[in-house]
Amino acid sequence: MKKNYSAILFDLDGTLTDSSPGILGCVRYALDKMGRKVPEETLLNGFLGPPLVYSFTEYCGMTPEEAHQAAAIYREVYEEQCVIGNSLYDGIYELLERLNGAGKLLAVATTKPQVTADKIVEYFDIKKFFKAVCGAAPDGSSGEKAGIIREAVEKLGVSDMGQVLMIGDRFYDIEGAKAVGTDSAGVLFGYGRPGELEKAGADYIFKNPREIAEFILS
Repeated sequence: MKKNYSAILFDLDGTLTDSSPGILGCVRYALDKMGRKVPEETLLNGFLGPPLVYSFTEYCGMTPEEAHQAAAIYREVYEEQCVIGNSLYDGIYELLERLNGAGKLLAVATTKPQVTADKIVEYFDIKKFFKAVCGAAPDGSSGEKAGIIREAVEKLGVSDMGQVLMIGDRFYDIEGAKAVGTDSAGVLFGYGRPGELEKAGADYIFKNPREIAEFILS
């Protein structure tokens, strides 16, 4: 039986916006500045979604200390151009407008630094749809997905995790939702690899924003 969700959480990169050009450009900049080889494109695309420190460690073989250094270099340039090369996915504005109009409680739950997340939702004029925008600390700490999802739920004032649906494009979003007890949905228009969302155990899979709206509002 389909649930009637009262609260919907959204990841940011790869779910609400396509920010890949800016993110990958800044990753290349950080690696070049550290004298490290840029991984092949398949691995480089792994940076789209998970926290930076995780990605620099996982895909570039860095130690935790090196990964934190690389993440700091990345942020030197990304904070200045987080909206350059970034775009709202087709249909997202209309989706948020419909969900908000239907009385759903909406929040952003992203591992991006809080200041960056705020800047992006303001730039695309979608902040007005959200009751909360939750991100990581400026230095990237406190960026564990489950903790950010939990914070977003608390800010929405929802006590029943069964009333919450987390929507994202990477395994990290699905695993974070499972860790706190919310249902999860994956979107295929983001940065996930083939089969990634299914393997992570997403409760639902959507091809586009229209399908999200039809599912939640039907």
